[in-house]
Amino acid sequence: MMVQLTPHTVYFTILFLLILMMVNWLLECVKWQYLCRPIQRISFFKAFESVFCGLSWAIFTPNRIGEYGGRVLFLKPRKRVFGVVAMAVGAFAQLVITNIMGAIAIVWFLRSYQHLSVTLFILCCFLAVLFIAVMLLMYFRISLLNKWIEKIRWLNKIQRFFSLLERYGLAELRYVFFLSLARFMVFTSQYALIMQILLPGLPVVPMVLMVFLLFFIQSAMPSLDFLDVGVRSLTAGYLFAFITKQELAVMASAASIWFINLIIPAIIGSVFIFKINFFGHSDN
Repeated sequence: MMVQLTPHTVYFTILFLLILMMVNWLLECVKWQYLCRPIQRISFFKAFESVFCGLSWAIFTPNRIGEYGGRVLFLKPRKRVFGVVAMAVGAFAQLVITNIMGAIAIVWFLRSYQHLSVTLFILCCFLAVLFIAVMLLMYFRISLLNKWIEKIRWLNKIQRFFSLLERYGLAELRYVFFLSLARFMVFTSQYALIMQILLPGLPVVPMVLMVFLLFFIQSAMPSLDFLDVGVRSLTAGYLFAFITKQELAVMASAASIWFINLIIPAIIGSVFIFKINFFGHSDN
């Protein structure tokens, strides 16, 4: 059941959501600065500029492809392709976290709402554990990708760019993984906060697991951020219909998070677009 919100509740909720948004993207700035270390040392402010500029580009391109261009153009021209590889490592770490939490949520969802037989449920658990193990192995042994590319003759011309993967050891990958996990916890907290305000009677554990499942589905869907609010809201409304009848409140929550996490940062990042030197490196 929805509650009557006071102006103070609305203001403080928006304030906390904005603070969490900044924490989320500042963690991404730290991760980007760290991933760039083997390529080019950049300041935290430069990382901040490139991350937010990338967000401005991302909202107008399918599956956020523009985010890569927006970031790497702040690197020196000869380092930009290496920057794409470095960013891919960070994005993969985030995807691994999302997939792990999504696999856990799927097992819970199937057990809670699909009424599987014991045998089928055990099989689903086994497949989920196998999937999680494969994802972790692929991430923490990501340097093997470079060795596979070396064996493919027609990829020899780009192999030198993937040699960057050899520079990320277990300690570096663990640190990036930790930052990705911290980000995941932050934007999960945003959903939990706004839904607890709008739907205070919603059980916490099912709500959080539904959020995990929502993130998992969103990561697998082709999207265009600028027009994505409808898809996000409808997906959230469908999933949360299993635990609440207040679909409108759920859709409003998803739309609010979309605006705060993507549109506001993209507006901030638009300021930095004018600092890009497309044919060289700008330090100003």
